[in-house]
Amino acid sequence: MLIDRQAFGFLTLDRFGDGRDLWMLATGTGIAPFLSILQDFEAWERFDRLLLVYSAREGKELAYRNLIAGLEQRDYLVEYAGKLQFIPCVSREQYPGALEGRITTLIENGGLEAAAGVALSPEHSRVMICGNPQMIEDTRGLLKTRDMQLALSRRPGQVAVENYW
Repeated sequence: MLIDRQAFGFLTLDRFGDGRDLWMLATGTGIAPFLSILQDFEAWERFDRLLLVYSAREGKELAYRNLIAGLEQRDYLVEYAGKLQFIPCVSREQYPGALEGRITTLIENGGLEAAAGVALSPEHSRVMICGNPQMIEDTRGLLKTRDMQLALSRRPGQVAVENYW
């Protein structure tokens, strides 16, 4: 059963206009808002691709893998199967099935886009970032060099952020 509810804050899909790809970049507990977003219809209906990038220091810290893996199996989301791509990243060790490195490093060296098979671009990408403040600041700086701007109520953009620390 789904409950009708209103989302509040800066990390909501209403921050964005049209886009093809929704990138959700999280560190640590910053994954929580994305798990909520992914359990609702809106993201699945609005975007062609949902890319959940989740970074932890060690592989054992990658939480919610079973929940993420089971999302597309839920009866109310089964028609959207194939839209979600989960990209785990581990920064302090090699871990099977995960990219090695920080999100910012993987953006800089092209590893994140290569793993996703899609480019981060102002035309097609909408990016939500949640996690530690330094990651958010560094990632915003990298995206700004690609002409991706913070989405504000008075100005459309491609990036929304929330410190979750």
